[in-house]
Amino acid sequence: MGQRVLIVGGVAGGMSAATRLRRLDESAEVLIFERGPFVSFANCGLPYFIGGEITDRAKLLVQTPERLRAAFNLDVRPRSEVVAIRPAARAVDVHDLATDRVKTERYDSLLLSTGAAPVVPPIPGIDRPGHFTLRTIPDMDRILDWVRTKSAKTAVVVGGGYLGLEAAEQLHRLGLSITVVEQLPQVLAPLDPEMAAHVHIELRKQGVTLHLANGVTRFEAPTGEESAAASTVVLACGERVPADIVVLAIGVRPETKLAKEAGLTIGPTGGIKVDAHLRTSDPHIWAVGDAIEVTHGVTGQPALLALAGPANRQGRTAADNICGRPSVYRGTIGTAIVRVFDVTAACTGANESLLKKSGIAFEALHLFPNSHAGYYPGAKSIALKVLFAPDTGRLLGAQAVGADGVDKRIDVLATAIAARMTVDDVAELELCYAPPFGSAKDPVNLAGMAAQNVRAGDVSPVQWHELPALVANGAVVLDVREPKERDAGEIPGSIGIPLGELRGRLVELPKDREIVVHCASGQRSYNACRVLTQHGFRCRNLTGSYKTWKAAIDGLVGE
Repeated sequence: MGQRVLIVGGVAGGMSAATRLRRLDESAEVLIFERGPFVSFANCGLPYFIGGEITDRAKLLVQTPERLRAAFNLDVRPRSEVVAIRPAARAVDVHDLATDRVKTERYDSLLLSTGAAPVVPPIPGIDRPGHFTLRTIPDMDRILDWVRTKSAKTAVVVGGGYLGLEAAEQLHRLGLSITVVEQLPQVLAPLDPEMAAHVHIELRKQGVTLHLANGVTRFEAPTGEESAAASTVVLACGERVPADIVVLAIGVRPETKLAKEAGLTIGPTGGIKVDAHLRTSDPHIWAVGDAIEVTHGVTGQPALLALAGPANRQGRTAADNICGRPSVYRGTIGTAIVRVFDVTAACTGANESLLKKSGIAFEALHLFPNSHAGYYPGAKSIALKVLFAPDTGRLLGAQAVGADGVDKRIDVLATAIAARMTVDDVAELELCYAPPFGSAKDPVNLAGMAAQNVRAGDVSPVQWHELPALVANGAVVLDVREPKERDAGEIPGSIGIPLGELRGRLVELPKDREIVVHCASGQRSYNACRVLTQHGFRCRNLTGSYKTWKAAIDGLVGE
């Protein structure tokens, strides 16, 4: 036999490492310990089975111990919980949950893939019946059983992250009335507020009640006329929301108990600290997945990013290093996507908040390109935001929300960020074009070109949230849309001069005040800025124009 490798935890990171180990070393003895009943399952698919989009429960089981033994000669032991690591002896203590016996297993190399656990804060009443987290297949089964046996009609989802919104969407598919409670002022914290606003609008359009910046103070037994099979959820504002079921999607935190007790170094974010080879502070122990602290690929700072794709790749990298094949994990940039009813929201790289926290200078631009050629039927507008370094032009982050084409664009931009490309590079990318699929100037190219205009000094952008201060300081807001567009809605106090009439009406505009120009999405206002600048006016382009301003006002303020 070759080296003995023990893996604690399966799913994405652990199983990726195990199968890679076998492909690299046929002589290695590989044991996988999983405290749950399933060692390899599609936990990202759990909400979609609840809602009925995935109909075959067996398809959630990616691999079984029997198949893994037959295909890879792996010793897989479900319902086996590693309760202690003894680094000096290179051994672990394993509690067999079926027999209630503890056995010691030695190792040459140990890989921790312990994952993350749902956050369940000490809110009074949080442990009442009918409250659930969703992390495992048994969690999923319990939720479905409760919904069916209680004939649930109302659900409160606490938390507006990816899982919370997926759970809300899928319970809505079952016919439940949904309330989402989020302590932050927005859902989907990786998005900047004005981008999350598009998601708020979609949720409200679908009948979901949103309580933002309004956390839960306690869960109570229903009283009086309150009808609820689970709890009455009492919010910080004092409102009481009866719920037949409560889904707690507040977030996750790394499972580090084993690592801490073994004396392994824990990073400042609370995850297990690893080096570029995914080795912990012990030379014989590696760690991967949601339990570890990674280096953010844009900021270079420590980060916690619980994502299946990176965990899978980390497992492969760790296995390479365990087998003596030097391999480096280059960091995580946080590429993620979620469908929320009829829109898709995705992001990659850093958002404004993270860049500010990291002290990284940036410029932000919004645009609303079509998902494919506008003259071909079915084109949908994409709300696209890019962030880039004003000095070097390096792409730092991107976000998109839309009905179609979001995943394709964010994947391209994620690749660009990982390759440390600039907006000049992005503008020149050669991408697929045919009318049903894209445009001759793809949204990705357009984003790069818009950023080039800013870096060249052709236009100076202003953000939607900066507008009130500029107006207070005397700026004039100029709307260059057509009158019928203004009739459907306008920014209060703005003046309207259609772009086609602008050159003939320049005398109506003051040269001693700054002019903030907008149209519907930003293209016409950019053209107007070029005209004004060359005629001696001081002007700035409202990036994303009326669409971004309107979405922010309606989504962040409106109900």
